[in-house]
Amino acid sequence: MDLPRTFTIRESEHRIHNPFDERKLADLGAALHLKPGMRMLDLASGSGEMLCSWARDHRLTGTGVDVSTAFTAKARARAAELDVAEQVSFVHGDASGYVSSEPVDVAACIGATWIGGGVAGTIELLRRSLRPGGLMLIGEPFWRKTPPDRETVTACHMGSRDDLFALPGLVAHFGRIGYDQVEMVLADQDSWDRYAAAQWLNTRRWLDQNPEDELAAQMRAELTAAPLQHILYQREYLGWGVFVLMAR
Repeated sequence: MDLPRTFTIRESEHRIHNPFDERKLADLGAALHLKPGMRMLDLASGSGEMLCSWARDHRLTGTGVDVSTAFTAKARARAAELDVAEQVSFVHGDASGYVSSEPVDVAACIGATWIGGGVAGTIELLRRSLRPGGLMLIGEPFWRKTPPDRETVTACHMGSRDDLFALPGLVAHFGRIGYDQVEMVLADQDSWDRYAAAQWLNTRRWLDQNPEDELAAQMRAELTAAPLQHILYQREYLGWGVFVLMAR
């Protein structure tokens, strides 16, 4: 049980596996008015930067769960680096079935709603771990602009236009399934660039070091296409944000 190697190659040096930078992640933590001793569950926690940095800055405790062995190891190392290893723990496992043994104050899934089969299913999964009145964090892409053709949809790594909401539709969807949206922080084109462009450097360095690897041809083709694809399509049409919800 693990992530595909292609993903871990692209994001091998990432601490944040989504289009947020450190400033936006800190802004989100500040917006939540986190208090010392609050407990958090982070499903698909990646390299643990959100949980570790918030444990340092806000003195919360919590658990992260992720399917990647490489990223789980990085998360544990980051916890030690920030001196929060006594406050947070990281589990290598399938987040799609993980429910906390005790209710948490904050339950999050940032950029991986596939674990619940989509937004609604992931919200239902998080709800099972969240105390009444707790905060739920959903990180999700949306259409910044309606894609005009199939080429744009494909270049944004979507199967169809219907795979994503536009921003108003996503917010309305939260309301329809019984949640108030009480905060949000959105990525911008610069933070998208930082996320995407760092993948290109990671990939190039991996290719230089592994020219005979079975994935080399695939990763070379991806690197050749990725910068222009990002500039023409992804940064123009894809939005992304973290939406903070409370059950009505």
